[in-house]
Amino acid sequence: MASRHLSRSIVMQSLYEWDFSGKQPGKLDEIIEKNILEYGVGLESTDFIWQLAKGTNEHLPQIDKIIEKAAPEWPINQITIVDRNVLRIGLYELLFANKEEVPPKVAINEAIELAKTFGGESSGKFINGVLGTVYKEINPEQ
Repeated sequence: MASRHLSRSIVMQSLYEWDFSGKQPGKLDEIIEKNILEYGVGLESTDFIWQLAKGTNEHLPQIDKIIEKAAPEWPINQITIVDRNVLRIGLYELLFANKEEVPPKVAINEAIELAKTFGGESSGKFINGVLGTVYKEINPEQ
């Protein structure tokens, strides 16, 4: 597994655990450290994990509002925890991360792959639909 994909998987698992346990302040770092030790064996660097997790967490209120707007028939607390956190990571990369480092279509494809790996049968389609809607809004010429 490529190191960035593995890093995204670790971030998704960490956000899932943090979200499931009530998003306790200060607990996310502890969860990430534990998951790096457990799943990140062989990674040359954990910088991308920390950048992605902290960036997603810092922009969480904005990201959740975007999810609610892009998927109005799905209140944020009714979206499965996996799908919700895959969307959060995907939207962070799509909207706030360095576009030269992670082009928008790569961010969308990576989120879809995470959803297919960790989510349910329709997770990939759901993630693709929400991220595709947001992408079209920010790039109307596409």
